[in-house]
Amino acid sequence: MTSQEQVIADIAREVVARLRAQMQQQATSGAGAGKPATSSNAPAARDGVFATVDEAANAADAAAKKVGELDELGKMELEETKVGRLDHKIQKLKNMQYVVGIEGMRSEARTDTSGLCLIEHAPWGAIGMVLPVTHAVPTMAANAINILAAGNTAVFAPHPSGKRVTQYALQLFNREIEREVGVANSLTTILEPSIEAADQIFQHPKIALLCVTGGPVVVKAAGKYGKRVIAAGPGNPPVVVDETADLAAAAKDIILGGAFDNNLLCIGEKEVFVVAPVFREFMRAMHSAGGFELDKAAIERLTKAAFTFEGDGKGCQRAHVRKELVGKDVKVLAAAAGVSVPDGTQILYGETDEDHAFVVEEQMMPFIPIVRVKDVDAGIAGAVKAEHGYRHTAIMHSKNMDNVTRMAKAMNTTIFVNNASSLASLGFGGPGYLSHSIATPTGEGITTPMTFTRERQLTIGSALRII
Repeated sequence: MTSQEQVIADIAREVVARLRAQMQQQATSGAGAGKPATSSNAPAARDGVFATVDEAANAADAAAKKVGELDELGKMELEETKVGRLDHKIQKLKNMQYVVGIEGMRSEARTDTSGLCLIEHAPWGAIGMVLPVTHAVPTMAANAINILAAGNTAVFAPHPSGKRVTQYALQLFNREIEREVGVANSLTTILEPSIEAADQIFQHPKIALLCVTGGPVVVKAAGKYGKRVIAAGPGNPPVVVDETADLAAAAKDIILGGAFDNNLLCIGEKEVFVVAPVFREFMRAMHSAGGFELDKAAIERLTKAAFTFEGDGKGCQRAHVRKELVGKDVKVLAAAAGVSVPDGTQILYGETDEDHAFVVEEQMMPFIPIVRVKDVDAGIAGAVKAEHGYRHTAIMHSKNMDNVTRMAKAMNTTIFVNNASSLASLGFGGPGYLSHSIATPTGEGITTPMTFTRERQLTIGSALRII
């Protein structure tokens, strides 16, 4: 077994454990329509990759009814997508252990003198899932664990720029799953992903539920067909650092989260508001923690390279991120800024005002703008403005719990982190749990197996009340 096959085998074991438990539960309860499929009746050696959406959806629908070493796979994703950092792409795959599986499922029962009400959470069947180019394989792996734990199957629509590595990983997943439990094509995709193919997935009659991890255009497209959509929307996570913070720890955590995979994660620290009394000390702490400070001229050069601007040059201009620098390494950004940085530099940073393009736009680059504010209330106000009401993620560094409470209420985000890296919310060095689908527009939050279930109720009158 090659190294990339070993990692998929390891992740697949997580999937298989959930799938086996689901099948055993069905067998015990009498649910499920017969024996699992075997290799003899699986479609011919395609391992989940099909030429058309119809074939993929039919195979996933049929499956629903039957229901070490990471270097090379990480290199494949980086080489194809050309965004992010190799070490962090490898780490994202290692972190599949933090994804919630069958242990996240539950049933509920209520009784009174009139009888029993039993509520169970049933699978939807075949689910259509759109994957982002920023982390296609980790998103697919996390989603696979979630949906299979709940008894579903999936048809994945990867971004065209990440199709090859997605198809490769998916095929290895399917081989392991079929080898262990005999179910073929529990995960499917198509040979040539496109907007048109995604649209076919959205409207296919055998796909009951949609999960979209991507931009607002594809989320809007998914909502046209009257199906339930679990939508992972945009974010622009702000950070506030007040005068009570441990500045050395704050700088270290901000760089850890903001530099991870070159700031491609939607939860990653994107802009920082620091109260004036500790501003210069914090900037020194950023340098000590591995950052490189850009002066105003360098920031201006980087801004021109990173954005295009609408308008006539008068008044406010809307900035648009150029794709050329998204997810690129620090040294690439430094060159665009006209500077050279030492080896080992983790992130670029520099002072801007609160209306700067790097503050306002979700830029997904290893540069963090630092805004000086007069006090914590001004910092919170700036953070609310920069977050744009996406209700995604916000971070604070403070030992004053009144300040923390005030900011958490004001932000009203799905994820709020205090005195830790944003990564802690997904279980990386913290108590959170992992998914790369964080459904903020539709309110499900960090997805779990329960996200991909529908509630079913059984009511029995005048019986089964035993107390």
